Amino acid sequence: MKAAVYYGPKDIRCTEIADSALKAPHEIMVRVNATSICGSDLHLYRGALDPIMARGQSQTGHELVGEVIEVGASVGRFRRGDRVTMAYSVSCGDCHMCHRGQTAHCETTGKAVYGFGIPFGNMNGTHAETLVLPHADGHVMKVPAAVSDAAALTLSCNLPTAVIANRLADIQPGETVALIGCGPTGLMCLDVVAKRGAGLLVAFDRVPHRLTAAAARGATVFDIDHDGTRDEVMALTRGRGFDKVIEVVGLPETLQFALDLVRPGGTVAAVGVFCDNSFNLDLGNVFLRDISLHMNGFANAQPAMWEALRLLETGVVDGDGYFSHNFRLDEIDRAFATFHDKADGVHKVVIRP
Repeated sequence: MKAAVYYGPKDIRCTEIADSALKAPHEIMVRVNATSICGSDLHLYRGALDPIMARGQSQTGHELVGEVIEVGASVGRFRRGDRVTMAYSVSCGDCHMCHRGQTAHCETTGKAVYGFGIPFGNMNGTHAETLVLPHADGHVMKVPAAVSDAAALTLSCNLPTAVIANRLADIQPGETVALIGCGPTGLMCLDVVAKRGAGLLVAFDRVPHRLTAAAARGATVFDIDHDGTRDEVMALTRGRGFDKVIEVVGLPETLQFALDLVRPGGTVAAVGVFCDNSFNLDLGNVFLRDISLHMNGFANAQPAMWEALRLLETGVVDGDGYFSHNFRLDEIDRAFATFHDKADGVHKVVIRP
């Protein structure tokens, strides 16, 4: 079958691999109707996680909408023909951590993640014609017919992460809110924040078409690279800083910027995926300013999937509106390059086998 395989930095190719096959009774096999590329996949593409990927072997992709084509003997919630998606991390639903809602830290699966290399379970990926979903009853979800394929793709990772970001920030009506990073997940955060009645909503990025999309959602936008941006933005809060800051980039400099922007007693919700091994956190500054800092890039997506689905079904967010480009699976190299380079006004992409 066809599948995307990692061969090295900026070298992810569609190639032929062995057909998917069930090996355990808790598994299901799914035919991929559509998949996508997450911002976290760009860490793989850039080579930041090269040491954990087996070149020429590791598959990629963790966002899915598909059709069940085979069901293991112990699976109780799914049958052939069901249209499904799943959380990006594999969780059994029955261990101590899963019961605590920490599904990304499942004790049964050892923090396995689809398409993310050897230490994360060496799993198959969604950038394929078919794939196997283990522990299906624990983390797979049926997708209603009224939800489009594109919208359903947001349920695996992006939209649950936006839900989690807003929970962590606990935004109250009238509060000042800053968002750093206007990629797909950032725009989803904005859509949810806008419904919570923020008094002042500011968004930062360096990509013009992303800033335009954020402005269309009611945010006052700023180029994060522009000289004087911080002082200009702080003036909007009379120099106090923002009540809540959501960081959706995952770089040391953007985390520092979030800490610089937040007011004393404020909250930073950092849901970007951080790959750097160190960060010079000024603990004294965080302590003396009573900052609440939440790090949640390795998000527990599965418990937030139902709320994310409700946002789609009720029209609170427009799932189709996040997508700008379509590619075939055999164009995966071009899809990655376009998304990575933020070329051609790209937001999120749909990839179909």
